[in-house]
Amino acid sequence: MVCSSSQPCCHSFVIPDRCSAQPTPSSAAALRVYYCICGEFILVIDKSLATLPRRKTDKAIIMRTQDSEAGNARVFKLNAVPDDPILLSRQGGYEPQYRFNCPRCNLAVGYQSSPPPVKSAPFFYILPGALTQNQGQIPQGALDEVV
Repeated sequence: MVCSSSQPCCHSFVIPDRCSAQPTPSSAAALRVYYCICGEFILVIDKSLATLPRRKTDKAIIMRTQDSEAGNARVFKLNAVPDDPILLSRQGGYEPQYRFNCPRCNLAVGYQSSPPPVKSAPFFYILPGALTQNQGQIPQGALDEVV
């Protein structure tokens, strides 16, 4: 907008110099990007998946999705499409898994214990060998048999 007066315009504003801006705590956190083995972007998260705990039953990586007394939720964005739920037989009963697949190749990349949307359950699990940090490269362990 252009003003006709020679006085400072009420519509003008000052954009701070990039050099003077201080980083915020959220911008200082390193984000990690992960891809499906087909090369599709799947996950961006605030921590390396290698540092997160794994389930004993299927070796899936555990991502906390909701804050609780036991810990804070991970900050992440998942690019996956929901699939039909499955029911697995486990020692002592059955486990429902609401799976999420790669939008490009339909490979199962993770699951949670309640219906979509993502983060509606306390945890989201990444299947072993489903994701890689190097786009287009198969991660170590991707072809290992899960017991």
